[in-house]
Amino acid sequence: MSNATTPYSKSCEASMKLLGDFWTLSIINALEPSTMRFCELQRELNNLNPVTLTSRLKKLEHAGIVARTELSEGISVNYSLTSLGKEAYSVVKALNRFATKSADLHLPSLSHVA
Repeated sequence: MSNATTPYSKSCEASMKLLGDFWTLSIINALEPSTMRFCELQRELNNLNPVTLTSRLKKLEHAGIVARTELSEGISVNYSLTSLGKEAYSVVKALNRFATKSADLHLPSLSHVA
């Protein structure tokens, strides 16, 4: 039985907090197939507010999930998944499998949850 104060629990909790942050899994999903520039990524995410996207990308870069590469003297920036980011993509795939399997279960809507 796992104790809530064990290092595993704390690292798992931190991972859930990071990956559960709104837009994070969508960003990981969008970057999985290839490297993208900021504007491409923003379009892929239905024109996500640039402030929000920048904030999430900085968090993901700091966590080692996304790599940021400056091109042409900082005029252009590419984003891609690191090897850790590719591992995080498995969470996206697992959620997609769960959603597909549970589609017929009529799960309650969580739209009322802030």
